[in-house]
Amino acid sequence: MQLRGDRHLGYCTNIHPAETWEDTFRQLQTHIPVIKQRVAPDERFGIGLRLSAQAAQQLDATAMQAFRRWLDGADCYVFTINGFPYGDFHGTRVKENVYRPDWTTPERLDYTNRLFDILAELLPADILEGSVSTLPGSFKRFDLTPEAIRALRRNVTNCGRHIADLVDRTGKDLHLGLEPEPLGLFETTPETVDFFDALVDSHGDWLRPFVGVNYDTCHLAVEYEEPAMALDRLSRAGIRLSKLHLSSALKLDPRNDAWQALTPFADETYLHQVIVKQGTELRRIIDLPEALAAAQRGDELGEEWRVHFHIPLSDEPAVPLQSTRDHLEGALDWLARHPAACHHLEMETYTWDVLPADLHRSNVDEQLIAEYQWTLAALSRAN
Repeated sequence: MQLRGDRHLGYCTNIHPAETWEDTFRQLQTHIPVIKQRVAPDERFGIGLRLSAQAAQQLDATAMQAFRRWLDGADCYVFTINGFPYGDFHGTRVKENVYRPDWTTPERLDYTNRLFDILAELLPADILEGSVSTLPGSFKRFDLTPEAIRALRRNVTNCGRHIADLVDRTGKDLHLGLEPEPLGLFETTPETVDFFDALVDSHGDWLRPFVGVNYDTCHLAVEYEEPAMALDRLSRAGIRLSKLHLSSALKLDPRNDAWQALTPFADETYLHQVIVKQGTELRRIIDLPEALAAAQRGDELGEEWRVHFHIPLSDEPAVPLQSTRDHLEGALDWLARHPAACHHLEMETYTWDVLPADLHRSNVDEQLIAEYQWTLAALSRAN
């Protein structure tokens, strides 16, 4: 939906299992009208669309025409696309495969260019700005060679050229947001600044309007970053804030066997990186099952764990668990002080299928409605 100051809010439809365009469209037709009726019955409803590579290829001219007719009839519009997961994202082992193919490959470039082509067609005439979010280049554990890093930068640059050409032809303001994530090629804001400095040094300052950052409040909270400092750092570096992902992670003091409360969250689908804090030191563990196994062995637990597990914005987990919702609220406070910094807000809690029972609403529509209600209240509090 459109908020004050040309700002747009939507939820990311990657919460709905779908890999083909037929299944994607069916999910939208099933869930969007129900949620819109409860959240914004009299307003045009913004959608954060997730398209797999398969669905993006299947969305041909005929399917696009039918989709646009449906959007108009449902009083909805697409303003942003999530291009992070390339392939299967539900009901199978995703884990580190979510980073494949990464930005070293032509497949990732072709897929992302296709998403921008689609977005340029879907944006309504009166909505000038559109964004696509993507992975942070690659995954640290892939151990990229210097040659692979150069290929990665070239592909991101070539995507920037494609975006610039679309901007020239359509008059729209289109931009790509690379998304820092724990154990991504860049995960902290200092690493992000270093990546963009190297990208601009090697390929030119002209990229800045077209390639920026998708700031996920779950991911940067897991990194123990303070939102105002992190966002100021990106701003000072001249990095565009393409989109703000509204999401929340888990945290707890693992001592006195409290770590056992995380056991229900150790699913076999998604990668749940853990960052352990001990004093000023941070230790990174690739996935929650490995962290739990280390605790079971009696390894050093540290004083706090933060876990990359997206939990509903509207619900706090049971003690001893806590959420990192304060980071999200701090990011909204920063945005209120810098209203021109970012116009795209997207709620992203894709973990519905793997949430423990005590964090489940009666169905996914009720969860999303509750998240909208919480988010709209949080936006109001932040002015």
